[in-house]
Amino acid sequence: MMDPTTDNAGNTGDAGTARASLEALRAEIAKAVVGQDPAVTGLVVALLCRGHVLLEGVPGVAKTLLVRALASALELDTKRVQFTPDLMPSDVTGSLVYDTRTAEFSFQPGPVFTNLLLADEINRTPPKTQSSLLEAMEERQVTVDGTPRPLPDPFLVAATQNPVEYEGTYPLPEAQLDRFLLKLTIPLPSRQDEIDVLTRHAEGFNPRDLRAAGVRPVAGPADLEAARAAVAKTTVSLEITAYVVDICRATRESPSLNLGVSPRGATALLATARAWAWLTGRDYVIPDDVKALALPTLRHRVQLRPEAEMEGVTADSVINAILAHVPVPR
Repeated sequence: MMDPTTDNAGNTGDAGTARASLEALRAEIAKAVVGQDPAVTGLVVALLCRGHVLLEGVPGVAKTLLVRALASALELDTKRVQFTPDLMPSDVTGSLVYDTRTAEFSFQPGPVFTNLLLADEINRTPPKTQSSLLEAMEERQVTVDGTPRPLPDPFLVAATQNPVEYEGTYPLPEAQLDRFLLKLTIPLPSRQDEIDVLTRHAEGFNPRDLRAAGVRPVAGPADLEAARAAVAKTTVSLEITAYVVDICRATRESPSLNLGVSPRGATALLATARAWAWLTGRDYVIPDDVKALALPTLRHRVQLRPEAEMEGVTADSVINAILAHVPVPR
């Protein structure tokens, strides 16, 4: 971990302290989750960009544990919603309740009124309930009975889902997917990581008691604000901006895709590249920053042609091919 008062670009003060806090955040999460460093980094990037994260993986790869560990390492209010087939939109957003004592309706806020919302197994509930999060994720507010109600700041939705081919899942609509800044795939652990997981459990690790595992709050809203201010000052050259645009335009021209990346997706890629550049200690963006965040930022914003899917083509393979062919600025 770097010196908490000085960053790699020579900046001192709040920005350096904020970066040290976020490095400590990653270290705290690692106390509970083994071998998922890319996903941990993705969650930190989303916090810096005021974005939301979709975690996809088969059951049992610590998707929920990862988000719970993040919540334990942050001094933020956190709530969890288990998405089920019978969950209603009002169960997420809140509703008007009649008070017999006052003979008036009062608003009872739902779990979405928090800093970090864990939307567990979001694709196991029908699209009607999934869409209840659209306004919250994009506008940072919830409208009930015509009255908009602002959500707290910071506000992050961390949703988990099983692969769509699993029993009892509902595919997320394109509009919902586009609200997520990143889609992070959680793979099965390597042999050594799985040995480490079992060793921890044999030594008494309890995933339901993260405090006992030593996970402590190490960052809060002030650290996030200082970090976001520093990220906003990260320099982006015109050549890098054009590089991002060329990558996204190439997805729209790919013969393997029905749907390419929208301008919102291009904006998202630029934002995540800036956050990654700052996290790695630079105050300017280089092409490698764009490449590093291209897959998690773009993979859920493209749609494969059916014939391409039948041939075994994946969104990741298409994006990787585009990255290999789009000229890299010097």
